[in-house]
Amino acid sequence: MTLPCEVAWFSALCDDDYEFLGVPDAKLLSSFEHCRDIVLQAESSGFDNILLPSGYALGIDTTAFASAIAAMTRRIRLLMALRMGEAWPPQLARQIATIDQMSGGRLAVNIISSDLPGESLASTPRYQRTIEGMAILRALLNGESVDHQGTFWTFKVDPPRIRTVSGRCPPFYFGGLSEDARDAAAEGADVYLMWPDTLPAVRDIMADLTARAAKRGRSLRFGYRVHVVVRDTEAEAREAADRLLSKLDDAAGAAIRAKSLDSQSVGVRRQAELRESAGNEGYIEDNLWTGIGRARSGCGAAIVGDPDQVLAKLNAYRAEGIEAFILSGYPHAREADLFSRYVLPKLDHGLLTGF
Repeated sequence: MTLPCEVAWFSALCDDDYEFLGVPDAKLLSSFEHCRDIVLQAESSGFDNILLPSGYALGIDTTAFASAIAAMTRRIRLLMALRMGEAWPPQLARQIATIDQMSGGRLAVNIISSDLPGESLASTPRYQRTIEGMAILRALLNGESVDHQGTFWTFKVDPPRIRTVSGRCPPFYFGGLSEDARDAAAEGADVYLMWPDTLPAVRDIMADLTARAAKRGRSLRFGYRVHVVVRDTEAEAREAADRLLSKLDDAAGAAIRAKSLDSQSVGVRRQAELRESAGNEGYIEDNLWTGIGRARSGCGAAIVGDPDQVLAKLNAYRAEGIEAFILSGYPHAREADLFSRYVLPKLDHGLLTGF
């Protein structure tokens, strides 16, 4: 039996909202008002969760935004992205607990294995720092004192007085395709997030991460991050996808991809491989279109089709064991509305629980 899935939308805190990909639009640049409206729309439309992304060079601050939006929402889970390279874990634990209190216990955390702005750390030590950070955060947020003698942090500290509503650490969502990233996920994450790939590749990644976690006496849940373009008919959806790229200059698209802090990662390279190997007008397999990656780094493909096709694609991932989806589309407010009317009512969905 397929379990209910968690369905999240995306609030474009990182200047990642367009009518036409690669063409900046002042109305869609990240601001508190614009990103707030996306979150409130997602909540009223029935989405279970909302990703609040984080990028040092782009957009607005995620933690500050999460604090404000926590008090303005009532039901939707807030998936707050945190860049571990920018964090002092004891202070971050207090911030997480505070925002969780403000939200009434609706906070989850998307861990990003980032550099410190202005710093460039090699992959292995950077992910080792992330593993240390996750372990420290989990202990403090579970109410445990920490005596940590690590490579990157050394301190002895009691947990903050303020606790999360549950008294436990919120779930950690985490993504990354390199060997170091996979080991970090197996060591400390709760939900492993994948970017778009072919179904055989999704199966292989899930099997590998399951085995890595099991060696550590742990288990992982699995999520899938993908864009979506849904219309009444497949022809209309493909036309809408083509329209997104209709004003794209290739040089501008390359500049957008290069600007991202993760532009050289293994995951980003895999998205480029999919795009370069896709025939059939950019479709790497049925209804999975890679054209969207021509003007963005990171998640570089979209499910494109009519409501039944999009639903079938999501259910195919669910049959493989995917339990959470983080969806987005351009512009985000319009596509959230279309998905919430065409597909969301047909999905058996709800918050991911049981952590």
